[in-house]
Amino acid sequence: MSWFLLGLVRLLTGSQARWYGCPPKAEQRIYFANHQSHIDLVLMWAAMPSELRRSTRAIAAKDYWTKSRFKQWITTAVFNVVYVERARTGDEDPLAPLIEALEAGDSVIIFPEGTRGFESEPAAFKAGLYNLAEKFPNVRLIPAWINNVQRVMPKGEVIPVPILCSVTFGAPIVLMPSEERKEFLVRARDAVIALRDM
Repeated sequence: MSWFLLGLVRLLTGSQARWYGCPPKAEQRIYFANHQSHIDLVLMWAAMPSELRRSTRAIAAKDYWTKSRFKQWITTAVFNVVYVERARTGDEDPLAPLIEALEAGDSVIIFPEGTRGFESEPAAFKAGLYNLAEKFPNVRLIPAWINNVQRVMPKGEVIPVPILCSVTFGAPIVLMPSEERKEFLVRARDAVIALRDM
């Protein structure tokens, strides 16, 4: 099924990957990207070579991706996603599933805006990326820009439209010693936006 979906996604989107300052290397990474569509995680997955796909897990909102048996099956059996709760309950750490995946040696794909955006630039990044960078200083932080994917399946549509899409991966960034959270998140967002016109 994964090969069928890979072929379908590449047929619909072209799924071109561009690597700038960051080769597609099988090392532990946190990929962070803009978020405009429910199929962002699928496009990121399809853009990677097979050796990266095997060790890279995207995050997915549990409330959306477990609404139906099909969505739950495809995200667990095919994409091996990490489910996160968007609604915080009690003292539960929403990053706990990501921390568990990183501690197990997986790479992860996150969307630091926290929800889909519909503007030309991503919304302000939430604190999760900073917290992960602080907790896992040896994991490479790779910015990525997903281009055109919002036109493949616009909001409210259920049938995708064939449109050429691309994912541009940039040079890694690092959390500097004593760098403030707000400063880092602005810099991380700027690193994603800088890839838009490459």
